[in-house]
Amino acid sequence: MLGNTDLLIEYLSFFVFFIFSFFFCCLMLLSGWLLGGQSKSRYKNTPFESGIVSVGNTHIHFPVKFYLVAILFVIFDVEALYLYAWSVSVRELGWIGFSEVCIFVTSLFVGLFYLIRIKAID
Repeated sequence: MLGNTDLLIEYLSFFVFFIFSFFFCCLMLLSGWLLGGQSKSRYKNTPFESGIVSVGNTHIHFPVKFYLVAILFVIFDVEALYLYAWSVSVRELGWIGFSEVCIFVTSLFVGLFYLIRIKAID
């Protein structure tokens, strides 16, 4: 019976934290809207580039290739975080952890060679 009470307290504390966070975020947004500046002028909605007035259309279409390279960079950059976490706890994980990291790095190399093969990085 004591275990159910502890579980209920943990769930209750999580929901209290969630509700408090939600209302605190709403309070910050509402206070910024109420206390913030409400001035309106002709130059209020114009973009500011070091005092230089922009010429022409500011909407530039980038090829999808740039987004693809950015996503691939994020994917292969996040692997460094996983490998760092593994390197911190390498002694506790032992050979099982080493084999799992070898599988992880192998799958990353397979993915990298696949991306090189379809010329996604060119």
